Amino acid sequence: MPAATEPDRELPNRELPTTPRGLRTRSSLVAAARRVFEDSGYLDSRLIDITRTARCSAGTFYTYFTSKEEILAAVLEQARDDMLHPGTERVDPHDDPVAVVAASNRAYFEAYQRNAKLMALLEQVSNIDPEFRRLRRERADAFVRRNARSIESLQSRGLADPELDPVLASRALSSMISRLAFNHFVVDAADDRAPAEYESLLATATRLWVNALRLPNTSEKGG
Repeated sequence: MPAATEPDRELPNRELPTTPRGLRTRSSLVAAARRVFEDSGYLDSRLIDITRTARCSAGTFYTYFTSKEEILAAVLEQARDDMLHPGTERVDPHDDPVAVVAASNRAYFEAYQRNAKLMALLEQVSNIDPEFRRLRRERADAFVRRNARSIESLQSRGLADPELDPVLASRALSSMISRLAFNHFVVDAADDRAPAEYESLLATATRLWVNALRLPNTSEKGG
């Protein structure tokens, strides 16, 4: 395992191509790599499989990427962006905070489902490669920071428990949601177990989040 002898190795961070053609070629390589990795797994995937799927030469591949590790990082970055900014249904952020949490959780679960095979892949690769373990940690930290900002906003509006440390609360709640999604969309699917009913999963996750922050449900007032 080369990663075990190269603890300080970092994947190259290349700039994106500057021409439309270069961007299209790179995008097609990333899309091809995603299909290959999802179908064959990381260890059994070969660069020739990626270039054949993308219908390009090895020389073209090396114009944009130096290795299988680097293109996997690009695939995972794309998935991270999809999950970090999945878009939500139209909910006024100043409306019922419970509705906002529910919409955010739904968007995250739907994005996780779209990327479930890659999340399983990241789990496996991060166990054997320190660089991907670092990328996984950075991905998790990005979610924690985003959710901490949301918690701080709720606290400033007098809606969330003011005694909670927003970063620690975010880390706990973000970890809960992430593991729920992993168990539902990856573990249960791999074990051929009947997963929990989706709407029940969403309702439970939202209720735990809301109760932890002591958020008021304004939709229930006066009802």
